[in-house]
Amino acid sequence: MGAGIAQIAALGGYETSVYEVDADALDRGLERMRRDLRRGAERGRWSADEATAAEQRLGGQTEIDGLAGCELIIEAAPEEIELKRNLFGRLAEVCGPEVVLATNTSSLSVTAIAASVERPERVVGMHFFNPPALMKLVEIVAGEESGEQALGLATEVGGRMGRTPIRARDSVGFVANRCVRPFFLESLRMLGEDVAPHDEIDRIVRLGAGLRMGPFELMDLIGLDVNFAVAQSFFEQSFGEPRWRPTAIHRRMVEAGRLGRKTCRGFYSYEEGAPHRPDDPELQGERPVFDEDELEEIAGENAPAVLTRLGATIANEACFALGESVASAEDINTAMRLGYNWPVGSLEWGERLGWSRALGVLESLRELQGEAYRPAPLLRQFAGG
Repeated sequence: MGAGIAQIAALGGYETSVYEVDADALDRGLERMRRDLRRGAERGRWSADEATAAEQRLGGQTEIDGLAGCELIIEAAPEEIELKRNLFGRLAEVCGPEVVLATNTSSLSVTAIAASVERPERVVGMHFFNPPALMKLVEIVAGEESGEQALGLATEVGGRMGRTPIRARDSVGFVANRCVRPFFLESLRMLGEDVAPHDEIDRIVRLGAGLRMGPFELMDLIGLDVNFAVAQSFFEQSFGEPRWRPTAIHRRMVEAGRLGRKTCRGFYSYEEGAPHRPDDPELQGERPVFDEDELEEIAGENAPAVLTRLGATIANEACFALGESVASAEDINTAMRLGYNWPVGSLEWGERLGWSRALGVLESLRELQGEAYRPAPLLRQFAGG
């Protein structure tokens, strides 16, 4: 992640210094970045001249004192809050009072990280998506004390890096990772209730929603242990919010060592030569589709139940986020388009499903299964209820 961020910073025209305490690891990292810059030029992502210029802007440091004079520092250290706090505290001492400190955290509180820094108004979040060279989104996260000057600089730099910056309030999961939670959780719940098998849910999502991968395919790619850790973090940070309660299926998969592609077994088998899905037919028209007859025709009799539940819960989470001023409606939709390559954003799922229909789905599920399906006040308002 750090190497990818440095690469796009250099492509954006910035003199870029990479800090790594291990000299051999630093040399390997810089060489990999230069190689990736040349490969990107060969594939037409940028020109050869741009790659050469970016290579010349890249340098490295094995001593933190060498970062003195930087205007913006982006950390990509492991997700351990004390590690990040200590790092930022040291950087604040070395670089002086004017440097803006940005954390690439995806799950920790920007406000909590800033607590170790004198003048915490200069601490912001810059959450890039992996791999940074390909994913066009960066979430600019405002902690409780983040200043507008620091947020403005982070936004400007993110734009010059070729990313689309969106603004987010410091909260659990920020925007994209929060709004994608129902995609995984509701699919797991439906699997547990025998609404449909996992491969059928994936196929319904691909054909009916127009996504490149279904939820179980994506969990296998990410790693079920990684995804489960995120689910646990959401539940714990929210003091037990029912919408974010992890599922027993997910836990059992992790305990069994079925972690996805990296262990060759997850929801699918990835043994050599074992394909795990047939080719999908090519379909015309916009996605997602919520017309029941059309859904049944393209994806089978379970498709309406699966996609309407997903649509309602995805739209509901987006309404909670919007109502809590986590981000604007435009930025919520942009986050899902660019962060997860969805054809439409979370709120647009609700618009296409219909807010009244979404409310009806949620209320029916709430009556049967409880507060995990509590409709957001804003969704009720959109539905006229």
